[in-house]
Amino acid sequence: MNDDSLLSAINGEASLSERAYDELSRLILTRKLPGGSLVVEGRLAQQLDVSRTPMREAILRLAAEGLLIKQGSRSYAVRRVQPVEFFQALKVRELLEGEAVELAIGRIKPETIEALRSDILRLGALEAQAAEHWETDDRLHMLFPEALGNGVLVRMIQQLRVITRLFELTSPSGRVAADAAEHVAILDAFAKGDGRRARAAMVTHLRNVASEILDIVSGRDTTPARRRP
Repeated sequence: MNDDSLLSAINGEASLSERAYDELSRLILTRKLPGGSLVVEGRLAQQLDVSRTPMREAILRLAAEGLLIKQGSRSYAVRRVQPVEFFQALKVRELLEGEAVELAIGRIKPETIEALRSDILRLGALEAQAAEHWETDDRLHMLFPEALGNGVLVRMIQQLRVITRLFELTSPSGRVAADAAEHVAILDAFAKGDGRRARAAMVTHLRNVASEILDIVSGRDTTPARRRP
């Protein structure tokens, strides 16, 4: 095999590994593989039409990111997050994301904020959460730390979001309209250059999520899945 063929083979394998990672992430984050589900390498490789090597690489990568945990000597399962860890992670997110949104004032183009705001309003009119809601949620919450160029802060928030997201995916909460209104409040304050109000809106949003999840896990919640602000 010449150098060009070898390079092509390496790139092809990397591409398959990336596809396996994307697909397995999607299965986890859209509830197809809920918390506690065993991840069977061979079965998933066949399901996603890739060989076992890229699937193994995807599993190891997701394990390093905290979405999967070791089960036994060779198998993995989707991580199951307990309520106490969820609430602790949300509290730390208040501190980090509140700081990030305030420090990012003036660092993001107005058209970026407006495009995100439009997508949030469109999705807020839907009846239930879908994969696109989670993608837009990622865009909003990672926008501000990424704008700061602080790689450590970005990684910390990403790791905390893995914890809170895995827990939220196992709860019956569906904050479609409420999430949209709270996200828009963050963006509106940010667009006006009001860092203190943007920080307060971010903290309020995360505390509202915590309050609603607490109602659910304690059995106090009796409202329908679609919640309005």
